[in-house]
Amino acid sequence: MDVPMIVARRHMLRSAGAAALKIGAVAALYYVGGELGLGQQLVRGQVTPLWPPTGIALAALLLFGPWVWPGIALGAFLINVSLGPSLPVVLAITAGNTLAALCSYWLLRRVGFRTRMNRLWDAIALVCLGAFTGMLVSATVGGVVLSMADALPVGGFWPTWWVWWTGDAMGVLLVAPVLLVLSSVHRPKDVPAARWAEAALLVAATICVGILETSPTPLIFLAFPLLTWAAFRFQRAGAAPCALAASIFAIYAATHRTGPFAGHTLLTAMISLQAFNGAAALTALLLSAVVTERNQTLERVEEACRRLADMAERSALDTGSLPRGVDEHGDEEEERGGGRRG
Repeated sequence: MDVPMIVARRHMLRSAGAAALKIGAVAALYYVGGELGLGQQLVRGQVTPLWPPTGIALAALLLFGPWVWPGIALGAFLINVSLGPSLPVVLAITAGNTLAALCSYWLLRRVGFRTRMNRLWDAIALVCLGAFTGMLVSATVGGVVLSMADALPVGGFWPTWWVWWTGDAMGVLLVAPVLLVLSSVHRPKDVPAARWAEAALLVAATICVGILETSPTPLIFLAFPLLTWAAFRFQRAGAAPCALAASIFAIYAATHRTGPFAGHTLLTAMISLQAFNGAAALTALLLSAVVTERNQTLERVEEACRRLADMAERSALDTGSLPRGVDEHGDEEEERGGGRRG
């Protein structure tokens, strides 16, 4: 075997090993996210109001490509195998979860979605296509399969379908943006101390507002000024984690029936919780996208002004560099009536 073939085979083995590691990492993250989501069920056996694996799956597809779908399928199978009534039901639900993520990925790629989410269109696409449209697949497949397996009570299809769909959609809206932010994070340079102090203050304020969300006093609305501050000052890097944190505290309050969720029925608590989660996610995504787009426009205008100023300065220097009465070749101008003087 010659040297080029050996090198090519080694390269193929390294590429296959890297791909297998990525698939395994996606499966592990999906499983861990599912366990965390199941830990916040309002009622044991019900679909969780926030399903982080959907955000993990979509972020993995956007960052690595559609070839990591086996990791999504493996993670979904490992989560559902302990919940499903039978193996065929588990396999069907696993297929629905995988297809939903692939559908969201395909829809976003069709409209030119950017993982940096630096345009308003990117935020709108993630909300309308990635979350609300793509997750219809998993909710519909799961609801139909559970109904056919008689795993749902009479009249339980639509409540289960609604909670399933909104939980999957919230996972996309709240978890995927945070993972996309983390994928592009880098060590900032030349950041003033006041900026670091403001970031620390934002973190502290997020924790304080989260504690107030779980207190007996219904102060959950305080999250929205916080999200506005994060979006204007830190854009997506600040707004996405704040929205996720606010929703986690709200879910904790709903599961423990405290704050604005105290004294309400399960249906009322679910509707209120999902309305808050959706509003928080939309506020963070749309507002941060608008601010980012505005900042980019201002930067382009400032750059254009600088170029125009440079061009005007060079033009003035070029015009003023030639002595009056001398052309560009250095010869004196001929007098209108008599030519050159001899």
